[in-house]
Amino acid sequence: MSVPFHEFSANLSYNDLPADLLAVLRRSFTDTLGVAAVASTTDMAKFAVRGARATFGQGNAGGARVLMDGSLLSPAGAAMAGGFTVDAVDAHDTTSPCKGHVGSAAFPALLAMAEVMAKPLTGQDFAVFLAVCYEISCRAGLAQHATCPDYHTSGSWTAVGVAVAAARMLGGDAEILRQAAGIAEYHGPRSQMMRCIDYPTMVRDGVGWGAPSGVVAAYLAREGFTGAPALTCEQAPEFWEDLGHAWRTVEDTSYKAYPCCRWAHPSIDAVAHLMAEHGLTPQDIAGVDIATFHNATRLAGHNPATPDEFAYGIAFPVATMIVRGQIGVPELAEATLQDLEIKRISNLVNLIDDDHFTKISHGKRWAQVTIRTTDGRSLQDKPRTPKGDNDLPLSNAEISEKFRLFADPVIGSNRATELEQLSDSFDSLSASDFTRLLDLSLTAP
Repeated sequence: MSVPFHEFSANLSYNDLPADLLAVLRRSFTDTLGVAAVASTTDMAKFAVRGARATFGQGNAGGARVLMDGSLLSPAGAAMAGGFTVDAVDAHDTTSPCKGHVGSAAFPALLAMAEVMAKPLTGQDFAVFLAVCYEISCRAGLAQHATCPDYHTSGSWTAVGVAVAAARMLGGDAEILRQAAGIAEYHGPRSQMMRCIDYPTMVRDGVGWGAPSGVVAAYLAREGFTGAPALTCEQAPEFWEDLGHAWRTVEDTSYKAYPCCRWAHPSIDAVAHLMAEHGLTPQDIAGVDIATFHNATRLAGHNPATPDEFAYGIAFPVATMIVRGQIGVPELAEATLQDLEIKRISNLVNLIDDDHFTKISHGKRWAQVTIRTTDGRSLQDKPRTPKGDNDLPLSNAEISEKFRLFADPVIGSNRATELEQLSDSFDSLSASDFTRLLDLSLTAP
């Protein structure tokens, strides 16, 4: 290890942040806020705010507003409700090697912490804290996946990154950051991701507990509570040897084109391509065969009864793309689940567990789609991985289009325009302008 993680995190400055890292953080800021806007309208977000208010009311740490809601809670409560809110729509940034998401925990937690700082933060201040959270989370996630037999949710390893960044925000020295990481790793939610794949509910990707676990760990460490070592940070050296010289955040962060599990995305891309290339209408579809990797076939969801089942499906999102030509805000409405034409197409989808795609889908997600038409044709697309992965990245224009698709109908065009402008340049903002960004991010639509 070139430098211990806690010393790296305690000493990092804005001048240490390379341009490509800052570009990723800006994109993630904008992208996450767009997802938060539409997600704030869901039942899951409303339930989470009520539950957090009941259990994490404002204490002596100061009041923090919930992302896109404005409810005043403790920092841990705001992190919890905000984490569940972002997680309610599965469209936030992702890290393929960790099979999870950093931004869905990082932004709700660190924006909540920003609310209770004794001195207003500048954009440069926040960029340092955000960089710490992303980098520590990414590396802890890699170490956990390599050393634990179960596939754990993002909350289990983002709790560590949030703890270290939050402890830094509280003015902790390197040793306090070290203890915070250990507390968060020990108490963070080691929730099993495939349970939510098999039985989709609102527990989702665990960030609703990962984010507040990190915040609480930071406050405990500041008060002298011990918990080190964090095993993923201190006993898996191969994942930390180039810390400070390379940025996993830059290498691993990617963005989602559609608001559902990334495992479904190559199939959605494929049907969109085949429908356009061959001028097909939904009435032309006699069947859809999807060959993909094993875990993706567990996303069946031919007739989802809830938005959670929609999010963790392939067949229904694929059918939605065939019928509607998009998966945007209207398609996230519960009424979509009763669309008879989408349901008809969904039940024509056949999922094929493909050994070859299972073998090569490590850090990738492979699928190949064949559409069978009512006139007897068999139209096969090439094998695909999702658009939005780092080898097929979304452009800045596509990120902006996605943000506006999600944000405009919920918060209005004027507020969305200002929010996008500020989040896309957040690290250059003065303290007063960053406070304005907080206000736009943390008040209700």
